Amino acid sequence: MSGGKLKLGALEDDTPVKMTMDLPASIHRDLLAYAQMLASQTGGKPAEPAKLAPRMLERFMATDRVFVRGRRGRGA
Repeated sequence: MSGGKLKLGALEDDTPVKMTMDLPASIHRDLLAYAQMLASQTGGKPAEPAKLAPRMLERFMATDRVFVRGRRGRGA
């Protein structure tokens, strides 16, 4: 193989990690309401809160400018 560097770096482990959390009842109700609203917009059936929460966290962290800058600053 030539000494050139591949464009892709090391692949991160993307194996799902099971996590258990206790949520306040008000957040659970809001997740259920969000799922209902999303279903009415997309024409699907409401998602389980456990399916919504990881996507919401992912979106939140991806759009938090301070967090994104901090990760970039430490080379992650």
